[in-house]
Amino acid sequence: MRHRKSGVKLNRTSSHRQAMFRNMVTSLLKYDRITTTDAKAKELRRWADHIVTLAKRGDLHARRLAMSIVREKDVVHKIFEAAPERFGAINGGYTRIIKVGRRPGDAAAMTVVELVSSDAPKPSKTKKSKPVATETKTFVPETPASLTDDEKEAPAVESKPTVTESAEGTAAQAPQPSGESVDPEK
Repeated sequence: MRHRKSGVKLNRTSSHRQAMFRNMVTSLLKYDRITTTDAKAKELRRWADHIVTLAKRGDLHARRLAMSIVREKDVVHKIFEAAPERFGAINGGYTRIIKVGRRPGDAAAMTVVELVSSDAPKPSKTKKSKPVATETKTFVPETPASLTDDEKEAPAVESKPTVTESAEGTAAQAPQPSGESVDPEK
């Protein structure tokens, strides 16, 4: 039984597994995105989230703990400088795993692991309120008493005359859609 034994073995020795994940988390922090197999990505997520949590803490002891995992000083410096602004608004879940298909050759499930940024705020899990029923008013044009029943039923199309200027500089009337003529002197 594997009680209290976290992590995956991945058919590797412990030293090989530890070196592999150190290299992978260094590459992830350096390039912000890497492609790997699904099983490795799920375990890498634990390592990367731990490093980002240390970087958000930002003290000397956290920096030394991060340096014991990520052996490149410039990568540790980069993540410690950027973490408070980039990940300050979110608590956990600093990585995103996107499945991209199967690898040709052995058909292993491949994924892209990337660091998220807090640019887009996550939707809060609040109770949604029911929409309030609003009364909608529709526009009904008034019909004059002088129109017949057929004219009342037909929709009235009102159009304002549009004036365009011709080449000589005189105002010319554009054709009216209702067929009525409009005096320009009115």
